[in-house]
Amino acid sequence: MLAAGIRARTVSNVNGLTVHVLESGYEVPGRPAVLLLHGFPELAYSWRKIMLPLAAAGFHVIAPDRRGFGRTTGWDDRYDGDLDSFSTLNMARDALALVFAFGLRSVAAVVGHDAGSPVAAWCSLLRPDVFRSVVMMSAPFAGPPALPFNTAEQARPGATETPPGTDIDVQLAALKRPRKYYMRYFCTREANTNMLSAPQGLQAFLRAYYHYKSADWKLNKPFPLKARTADELAKMPTYYVMDLGLGMAETVAREMPSAAEVAACQWLTDDELRVYSVEYARTGFQGGLQAYRCIYDSRQIAELRLFSDRTIDVPSCFIAGKSDWGVYQTPGAVEKMRDSACTRMTGFHLISGAGHWVQQEQPDQVSTLLVEFLRQQSRPGPEQTPA
Repeated sequence: MLAAGIRARTVSNVNGLTVHVLESGYEVPGRPAVLLLHGFPELAYSWRKIMLPLAAAGFHVIAPDRRGFGRTTGWDDRYDGDLDSFSTLNMARDALALVFAFGLRSVAAVVGHDAGSPVAAWCSLLRPDVFRSVVMMSAPFAGPPALPFNTAEQARPGATETPPGTDIDVQLAALKRPRKYYMRYFCTREANTNMLSAPQGLQAFLRAYYHYKSADWKLNKPFPLKARTADELAKMPTYYVMDLGLGMAETVAREMPSAAEVAACQWLTDDELRVYSVEYARTGFQGGLQAYRCIYDSRQIAELRLFSDRTIDVPSCFIAGKSDWGVYQTPGAVEKMRDSACTRMTGFHLISGAGHWVQQEQPDQVSTLLVEFLRQQSRPGPEQTPA
C-alpha cells in the first residue's frame, strides 16, 4: 500500500523504542529533514499522501509510528503499565532521539497532526536548536500550563487545586441531555475494549469514526465557542461531547456512512482503511489512549509548569480543515496560540473540503502550504547535514 519512493524501515535504540518509520527523499544525502508526527487513531501511514510532494521539493521526510502505535515496539500496552513513558516530555524525547538516530543535528521542521500537534509544539519550544520550525495541524497550542501568579497576598491556608476538568465533567453530566467529554472517556479502562471489540466490527468502527470527523459529514460546521462551559461544549458533535451512557463504538455507529458514501470516499478507500484496522487489531488502542490520560495527570501537569510562560520562538504555522471542530474544541486556544504562545506565526490556514483528517482529505493543498512554509525559512546550515 506504499507508493514507489516511500520505504519502511525500523530504527533501534530510540529512547527505549524500536521505531517503525516511513521515509521518502532519502536517496540524496544531506537534504534538510522534515519530521511528521501523526495523531489518534492514526499511523505513520496517515502521511502517505504528502510525503512524496515534500520529497520532490527537496526534503528528507521521516514519519514514525509514534510511541503506542503501529509497528513501533518497546512501549507498555497495559492500562496499569508505565504511564510516565507516555508523558509529553518523554514523547518529545522520542522525537529528539529519532532525529539524532538519523545522524541529524536539526531538522527544517517538525509537523504534528491531532495528538501529534502538541508533541511537535513542545519539541520546538524545548529544543528550538533542533526543531527549526513547527507546523501544528488540527490542534492549536495555547502554551504551557500556567503557574499561579501574584498570589502571595491572596492564597488561603490549606487551599488545594481542583483536579483539571473536574468542574466541567460535573456540569456536562448534569445537562438535560447528560454528556461527557471524549478525552475523559478515552481515559477510562473500558475505552480500548469498547473500540477494539466494537459490535459493528473494527473496520466499520474506524470507517464511521473517520467519516464522522471528516468534511464528508455535512453537519461539521464548526465555529468558536464562547467559553468552556457545559452548554457551549455541548454544541459540538458527539464524537467530542458524547452522550453520557454511550461508548465511542456506539456513538459513531449512529453516523455510519452509506455504501454509496463509502464508495465515493476517495481520500480513504477500503484498502487504505484496512491498513489501520489490521494494525489496530494487532496492537489495540491503549497505547494511543495513554497520552490522553497524561493530560489529566497532576504530576505531569506540574512537570510541564516548569516551562510556564515559555513561548515558541521558531517560525510556526497552523493548518486545519475548515470543517474540523478540533480547531475550536478548546475555547480560547486559537487566540492564545496566535497572540502569545507562538511569537513567529507566519500562517493560519483553514482548508475548504477538509475536516479533521486534513492531510488525507486535501493532501494537495496541505503539501502546497507545507512547501511554501518551508521555503520561507532560511536555508539550512551545515548542522542539518548528517554528522
